[in-house]
This record gives sequence, C-alpha cells and structure tokens, in this order.
Amino acid sequence: MTTAAQARASAPGVTTPGAGAARQVLRRLRSRPSALAAAAVLALLVLLALAAPLLAHLEGQDPYAYHDGLVDSARGGVPLGGFGGVSADHWLGVEPGTGRDLFTRLVYGARVSLLVATGATLLSVLVGVTAGLAAALGSRFLDRLIGSATDVMLALPTLVLGIALTAVVPPDFPRPLLLILVIGLLGWGGTARIVRAQALSLRGLDFVAAARLSGNSGFRIARRELLPSLAAPVITYAAILLPTNIVAEASLSFLGVGVKPPTPSWGQMLSTAQIWFRADPAYVLLPAGFLFVTVLAFTVLGDAVRSALDPREATRLKVGTRKGGTS
Repeated sequence: MTTAAQARASAPGVTTPGAGAARQVLRRLRSRPSALAAAAVLALLVLLALAAPLLAHLEGQDPYAYHDGLVDSARGGVPLGGFGGVSADHWLGVEPGTGRDLFTRLVYGARVSLLVATGATLLSVLVGVTAGLAAALGSRFLDRLIGSATDVMLALPTLVLGIALTAVVPPDFPRPLLLILVIGLLGWGGTARIVRAQALSLRGLDFVAAARLSGNSGFRIARRELLPSLAAPVITYAAILLPTNIVAEASLSFLGVGVKPPTPSWGQMLSTAQIWFRADPAYVLLPAGFLFVTVLAFTVLGDAVRSALDPREATRLKVGTRKGGTS
C-alpha cells in the first residue's frame, strides 16, 4: 500500500469504495423493505421499457397505428366500449381521437422518460463533478469564477429557460437528445457545489498532502485520491436528481416543447389528455399513474441509498435502539 493510500485509509470520516463497503451498502439496502419494493418497481419499469418492442409484438399492436373504427366520431373521438376501449386486442384501451393503442404507447413512453432522465442525470453529474473539482483544486480566481457560475445556474428558473431553449432549436433536431442536453446542462449546479465543498474538506487531509509530496499532478490527485472519497455524496445526489429530471422531461413535453408527436411520452400524453378527462378518465390516470409511481420509487430508493452510504446512519440507529431498549 502506498503512502497516500495508507493515509487515506487512516483518515477519519473518509470512506474508500471496495468489495467490503459495497456488500455493507447492499446489506443495509436489503434491510429496508421500502428500498426493496422501490427497486422491484423500478426494475419492472426498466424491463417494460427495454421489452417495449417485444410487448407490442405480443399484443399485436403498433404504437403509431391509427384505428379510426375504435373511436366514436359522433362523440368527438371517445373510445368505443368500456374503460377506454379495453379489449383482448388492446389491453389498456385506445387513445381518444386517434384510436392508437394505449399500452404500447405507455411502454414506449417509459423508454423516452427513463432515457432522458438517466442521460440528463449523467451529464449533470459529469459537468458538476468536473466543475467542483476544478474549483477546489484550482486557483482562487478559478474558484471564484466557477462559484459565480454555479450560483447563476442555481438561481436560474430552469423550467422557463428550458422552454426557451427547446423552442428555438430547429424541429429536426432529435428531441430526446435535446432534452438530455438542456436538462443536464441546466442542472449541474447542485452537484458542483457538493463536490467543491467535499473536495475542500478532503484537500487538507494527510492522504492528499502525501499524494502531493509524492509529486502527483492535480489531475492524478483528483482521479486517484479525491474521486473515490466523493463517490458516496455524488451517488446520493444523483439518486435524488434523477426523479427531478423525470418530472422536468414530463413538464417540457406537457408544455409542448419536449418530445414531439408521434413519439410517445408520458408528459405529451398528459398534455393531450387534459381535454379528455371527463369522457375518458383512464387516458389521464394511466400516464399520470406511471409517472407518479416512477418518481415515487426513485425518491424512496434515493433516500435509502443516502442512508446506506452514510457511515454514520447505522451508528445513529444502533445508539437510538440501545437507548430505547434500556429506557
């Protein structure tokens, strides 16, 4: 073990990821029924999104095919039959006005929502970690410059700016990629602030000083010494940021500047469903329910990850249990 690695291992409050630490985190997550339930729900949603073409083939439907004979034109396009046109051929009914199959559009919409949210989160984390480390390890001028930029990004009205940016981009630009860029590049401020604060506290510890005395460059110190210790707060913040990005994508699509028809999207479906909620409540409840369950599952799992990655969480629980048992 090198001098810097020895100093890092002995530094108080610094955790280095490894097989043992990963097993401990998984054990803490398995001890929380809410985390297991949220993980199961998310695994099912991801499976539905990945298997969307297979599920559409099994149902025998196309998410883009119109079925005019399944809607009542005399009533403005309300689906024929009960529960929004549910049948053996259309498992969740059809879309009002167009007759497109609702089940296939929901599972294909899950692809868009999860892809955009995951891509935007990864982009935000990448930019935020880079900016935070540069501010902590760079000169005082660079620190002030990045700090001012971070304050500006945190103060900006993200939704309003996102609407403006997506509205001026040419319509032939891929909308999912555009949403990833817009949401990701507008949401890195929180990650940068967390990484800068953590890196500044770690910079004064012995293992970083040992790495500097060994002649390592700033980039090598950031990659080999700081990043392993920053993994826990970054993963925790990313788990909290992801459901926020799902809502952001749905909001932009709901307002008509996100994913464009005929590409399915939960937010876009909610945008058109607002005129059908009386005639066909299922068309409103289904995408809204999928969106609510996804955001709730990510939020619950993110909170569980935060608790599992916090080495003081187990200590607090043990102390509280011991006090409760002796009282």
